[in-house]
Amino acid sequence: MFIDIACSQKKKYNQNAYGDYFASNRFPNMNRVVAVLSDGLGSGIKANILACMTSTMLLKFMENHFDIEKSCEIIMNSLPVCKVRGISYSTFSAIDCFEDGNAKIVEEGNPDFIWIRGKYNDSNKPQFEVLKPEYQTIQSKDFKNRKMKVYNIKLEKYDRIIFCSDGATQVAMGTKEYPLGLERNGLIKIILRKLEQEPEISSKDLSDFLVKQIEFIAPKRELKDDTSILSIYYRDPRESLIFTGPPFHSEKDSFYAKTFMDFKGKKAISGGTTANIISRELNIPVIADMSTNRGKLPGLLKMDGVDLVTEGILTLTKTLEYLQSGESEDDAAKTLMNFLLNSDVISFLVGAQMNKAHYDPNLPIEIEIRKNIIKQIAKVLEEKYLKKVEVQFI
Repeated sequence: MFIDIACSQKKKYNQNAYGDYFASNRFPNMNRVVAVLSDGLGSGIKANILACMTSTMLLKFMENHFDIEKSCEIIMNSLPVCKVRGISYSTFSAIDCFEDGNAKIVEEGNPDFIWIRGKYNDSNKPQFEVLKPEYQTIQSKDFKNRKMKVYNIKLEKYDRIIFCSDGATQVAMGTKEYPLGLERNGLIKIILRKLEQEPEISSKDLSDFLVKQIEFIAPKRELKDDTSILSIYYRDPRESLIFTGPPFHSEKDSFYAKTFMDFKGKKAISGGTTANIISRELNIPVIADMSTNRGKLPGLLKMDGVDLVTEGILTLTKTLEYLQSGESEDDAAKTLMNFLLNSDVISFLVGAQMNKAHYDPNLPIEIEIRKNIIKQIAKVLEEKYLKKVEVQFI
């Protein structure tokens, strides 16, 4: 199983910094994901610093195999209290989750998380149930009004976990329609409606959708508080394979071409030479798609049995730039970026033969050496987007 995790955030209206902070890490060798969402007191730079400090401290505790419960207790007892408002400088939700479904969740001050179980009946129609897990309460030793909730749960296939900051549940508070704000139950109704429409929606798309809906509910579309949605989806992994560059030993072209086409998941080719090798070895024509000639990059190609075919070095370099910045233009690199982001387990077959068409000692190393680009793409996919990535040089 795969833990699909994503967080979407929106700043308070007219603020330049996020008052909420999200931190996470994936440990492929341990089949484990840890994540923390913290809400700093107030908004702006001060709130950002407080939330960042809480999230990063707690994440480091968890990464270094401190028990999550003990780690959160240390943080809870260490956080100061605002003398004016008498409340904590930051609140948090933390999860330590394994791919076998075992998870521990700890919350202090944030809205209770939402656990939705998805099941399919005999007609293959999905049904959703909101679960109410039991929890243990731990009272702070130093602060009477501070309590921590600890949950030990077992996820099943199609389960979803939603965390949020109180900007989501308190949006539009005081209005005629939402006198007490959207509240947790209102958020649940929005989630269930979306899941009924798109049962297999990804965590990223769901969290993006919910933040936009919350902003839409806010009077004048102006959020009065920072808003964060952390979404987790426990499901089968979406696997993909990207073949780029000619193999070092050309006599193995046929073997690798067949290996690529026999792959059961999504398949992409990056590089005209690579596409021509597969076309030659398997007798599958490559056709230019003139409708995709947008921007400065070459357009896409078409090949039966392959989901995506792009040009090589230039497109890979621009894809890396888009992944790093989070911003993109409407071109082939954006298509390749979306292909990668819509995958969970990504494998690269990287040919080690130098492509003479691109060899130029005056060009930067990212352009000259394909292997370097792929290594950087793999790193950003793992660290920023929490993907599982394997790179094989051939």
